[in-house]
Amino acid sequence: MKRLIFGAVIGLAGVLPVLSQQNPKGYEFEREMPLFLDQLKAELTYPMAWGNSPIEDFDAWRTAARATVTEAMLTPPPKSQDYRTEVIAEEKRDGYTCRKLTLNLTVYSRVYAYYLVPDGKGPFPTVLLLHDHGGHYSIGKEKMIRPFGVSEEKMKDAEDWAANCYGGQFLGDYLAAHGYAVFCTDALFWGDRGRKEGINGNKHMDIAGHFMMLGRSWSAFMNFEDMYATDYLTTLPEVDTERIGCAGFSMGAYRSWMLAALSDKIKTGVSICWMVDTGTQFSWEYGKENGGFANQLPGLRQYLDYPHIASMACPKPMYFLNGSTDKLFPEPGVKSAFAEMHKVWKDNRADNRLKTEIWDMSHNCGIKVQLSILDYLDQWLK
Repeated sequence: MKRLIFGAVIGLAGVLPVLSQQNPKGYEFEREMPLFLDQLKAELTYPMAWGNSPIEDFDAWRTAARATVTEAMLTPPPKSQDYRTEVIAEEKRDGYTCRKLTLNLTVYSRVYAYYLVPDGKGPFPTVLLLHDHGGHYSIGKEKMIRPFGVSEEKMKDAEDWAANCYGGQFLGDYLAAHGYAVFCTDALFWGDRGRKEGINGNKHMDIAGHFMMLGRSWSAFMNFEDMYATDYLTTLPEVDTERIGCAGFSMGAYRSWMLAALSDKIKTGVSICWMVDTGTQFSWEYGKENGGFANQLPGLRQYLDYPHIASMACPKPMYFLNGSTDKLFPEPGVKSAFAEMHKVWKDNRADNRLKTEIWDMSHNCGIKVQLSILDYLDQWLK
């Protein structure tokens, strides 16, 4: 028997590739990336991308591409069939009212949300705001909408974050003052949905791993809940269901184009400072992806890159804005991704509906950016 096994191994020697006898460097990773990074990237051919896929009918392609994405999102959380909305507090503001709600989006969780309703008679154009990551977990919805009825510590936290990333202006309040109904809740792990033991940003990696052990995706939970929140908006009397858009900055921008790609109820989307191609983002020149597990769906890169997924939103009007000095998203990768998306909108005679810009700025959603967001939403939702 030993002689037969040995003979079989010798026989395979002419078939198997020649392997190195030892690791000459004594290590396999550099800057948290495998030394064979370039080989792995060369194997990413994105066979489901529009233009690579053999499917030539765009609607059929979008259906197939969505199926590919949702398969990578693994098992969805069961959607709540009874939102059980409760208004727990209200605050009148200049031109609109801020309501603090509790509701069920999934059967697992009851969440807090802020809902801004303009003065006057609705229904109103509506924006689902999607908050950022920022490595800052103590607040979520409070990054987008000025909180009330909270501790001095949380109020200061929100104001400091607005000053740091949003030019001192809360985007949700800004849009509501200009006639939009606005809704925002916490993503899982942020704000009121954090850890019993307290804030520890490093734990999100453990949490993502635990989700995967259970056959779920923490990243996908955010996307599913964003879709469920959109569904919820369609039940509210103040909301014009034909004029619902979404918008976000940083991780919120990623969530925004994901939502626009996955939900037909979203009519337009705005994404500030989150678009790039994988080839540039993962490179020896520019480094690695910085969002952790918050925007990673298992195995999806074997089929589609970021701009290919965003292109599922075509022919909707979409607005993408990035900064030329944004260290998280290198400009060459941003330009490559924008070009890829423009090909799709052009193929569908809708390139006038895709707005892509690169401004001389860093990772930021300040006053001028918010004005540009308002102008764009006015164009497509008003």
